[in-house]
Order: sequence, then C-alpha cells, then structure tokens
Amino acid sequence: MICNPNLVKIECLNVSHTVTLVPRLEYSNSLLNNIIDVLRIKKLELKKSNRNFLELDDDDHTYVKAVDFEKTIAFSLEILIKIQKRINTISGINSIPELLPLTIPLIRTVSAQLFTLLPVCSQSLSELSVHLGSIILDSAFLTEARFDFSQSNVESSSVLNKVKLMTDSKINKQYPNLDFSKACNA
Repeated sequence: MICNPNLVKIECLNVSHTVTLVPRLEYSNSLLNNIIDVLRIKKLELKKSNRNFLELDDDDHTYVKAVDFEKTIAFSLEILIKIQKRINTISGINSIPELLPLTIPLIRTVSAQLFTLLPVCSQSLSELSVHLGSIILDSAFLTEARFDFSQSNVESSSVLNKVKLMTDSKINKQYPNLDFSKACNA
C-alpha cells in the first residue's frame, strides 16, 4: 500500500486543529458562564434596590436611570442565556459554523451596552467574541463550511428585537407606575 505523505500531513493537521477547538470552546463557555453569573447577581441587586420605585407616581422621573440600568442588565442577561443555549447545542465540529456565527453580533451588542455600566463584563465579552470568532473560522476551515455573515446579522437583529420587546414588557409589568415614555421626555 502506497501512502501519500501530503495526505497524511493534512489529516494530522485536521486532527490537531479539531483537538484544539474543544478546550477553546470549553474556555469560551466557562467565560460566558462567569459573565452570566455576574449579571444574575447584578440583576438581583438592582431588582432589590429598585423595589422602592413600585409606589412612584407618573410625574417622578428621579429613578428612571436606575430602572433603565436594570432593564439593560435584564436584556443583556437574556441575550447571553440564548447564546449559552446555542453553544450547549453544539454536537460536533460541523455544527459550529451553523450555530455560532449569529452569536458574534449579539455579543458585540451586549458588550457595547455594558461598556460604561459594567466595563469588566464588557471586556470579558470582547474576549469571548474573539475566542468564538476564531473557533468559527477554524471549524469552517476544517469542515470547508461557508457562511454568510450578512445573514447572521439579520438573524441577530431579529433576536435582539424579540428580546428587547420581552424585556421591556417584563420591566413595564414590574414597574407599572413608572411611565418610561414620560420620564424619557422629561
């Protein structure tokens, strides 16, 4: 049997790249879990401190920023949980280019929103974005997959809009006496 040395080198390269994806994906998942934990704690803290706002009248605009901060944290947390679920559904190298491209614009959006509010989380999200981006590219190279980032942007916009509506609804129900439209115009 004649063995092509170039084919053997390519096979070794593919196996080696595949093996390095697993620890990088595990690290990314761990990083994401840590960020989610921080946001969960922050959300509980804000919810507790914002309980005082339940008895506000429509003309009191003093606490809008605090409640808006809670809304941003709740929105960010929901997005990151969706990303976590997506990562946890990865079943092999072939599913990475299908599942992960959508996550990059979502992570970047959340990172931008948290930039001034929670800079450490924002920085960790930037790191996560870089890690997942390299995992996507490497897996696409290994599987010869092609993906359309413009389609990922459209999908991520849809996810962002749905989560925003859901979060706004929850916050509005939680603070029924706080009229955000009046408060934002004040």
